[in-house]
Amino acid sequence: MEDTLPQQLVRQVGGSFQLTALLQKRVRELVRGQKPLYETRDRNYVRIAAEELSRGLIELVPDEDSTPPGL
Repeated sequence: MEDTLPQQLVRQVGGSFQLTALLQKRVRELVRGQKPLYETRDRNYVRIAAEELSRGLIELVPDEDSTPPGL
């Protein structure tokens, strides 16, 4: 049985928390006026961000501040 798109995206970014963080960040950028990274008529920002991720147009870059203490 094939994975659904959300399952594929979770595996692609390494977990559901990372997927949520990445999509939330990208949706915020789209809401603030940034253009989609591919040609689309869709106005659903979550779908646009998910499609950008599935096409490899965006990726999660860890914050420098996210290093655990003591490392």
